[in-house]
Amino acid sequence: MKPVPGASRIKVGVVGYGAAFNMGRAHLTEAGQAGMIPVAVSDTDPERLKAAEKDFPGIQTFSGLDRMLRKSDADLIVIITPHNTHAKLALQCLNAGRHVVCEKPFALTTQECDAMIAAAKKNGLMVSTYHNRHWDGCIMQAVKMVRSGAVGDLVRVQAHMGGWGKPGNWWRSSKSISGGILYDWGVHLLEYSLQLVDSAIVEVGGFAKSGFWSSHTSWKRDTIEDEGFAVIRFANGVWASLCMSSIDSRPREGFLEITGTRGTLVIDHGSWALHKHDGVISTITRGRNPPSEGWRFYRNVAGYLTRKEKLVITPEWARRPIHIIDLAYGSAKKGTSMKAIYK
Repeated sequence: MKPVPGASRIKVGVVGYGAAFNMGRAHLTEAGQAGMIPVAVSDTDPERLKAAEKDFPGIQTFSGLDRMLRKSDADLIVIITPHNTHAKLALQCLNAGRHVVCEKPFALTTQECDAMIAAAKKNGLMVSTYHNRHWDGCIMQAVKMVRSGAVGDLVRVQAHMGGWGKPGNWWRSSKSISGGILYDWGVHLLEYSLQLVDSAIVEVGGFAKSGFWSSHTSWKRDTIEDEGFAVIRFANGVWASLCMSSIDSRPREGFLEITGTRGTLVIDHGSWALHKHDGVISTITRGRNPPSEGWRFYRNVAGYLTRKEKLVITPEWARRPIHIIDLAYGSAKKGTSMKAIYK
């Protein structure tokens, strides 16, 4: 794969080189494959800085973002830290004149998203979030089939994931840090759904069940919900739902169910199944999804920064799943649906 022409002008730094999933290394590697130059890493753990130096010999390392912004010439800062820090760190980078990519979720609240968008516009900079799964084979296949009319007129999209089991004991299961059960894989599933429903969000209803896992004496009190549910109404009459659960004893087939007037498409990571009924007999057609193309994310970022190629994951696009989740939690608390807010 050839680098994006001119991308070597873009120098990249990351904030957070944590060991979980090796995301710091993954981000710098993908940025490098697109032609950009990894130059700096910031982390509060000296051992992770040593790991970065081993992975990228000669890279600059810093124990804090303040120092990296003063001493590094990175043009693009990638934020790979717990969810509740994204907005604060992004604003610091944007106000220091650096482009920003946040790991998903973009932020935890609509207000934070809007502040990040405003700061980027004010400073003439790019801000985006790492929705590399925008190019997952499963959603590319789903979009292709829906647009071809395979399910007829689109009626609803149901996204769900989970099972029965206590969440892992780390920051992603802490409500105050992660935001809640809907924010992790739920953001991916909403981003998939929004690719399928080309319409404005009208309102969101939300429900949440808490107390089961947190009632265990060996478990922390600041835990995410046992289950979260959101339903979204769109201006074109289509609706969508999201369910994330740790108390579901009977997980269903696939994680996306796309129902139209002519059939229901069930999507899993590697495969799809189209269920249809002609009034007499029902049929099921199955197939495999194409390979994922998540590498397109950093190639698109490089193209945008060097050649003004159209940015795919705009901050306005990244705001949409966060706004849905924000409204869903507000709805669960107030017991009524919440209207979407656009600026």
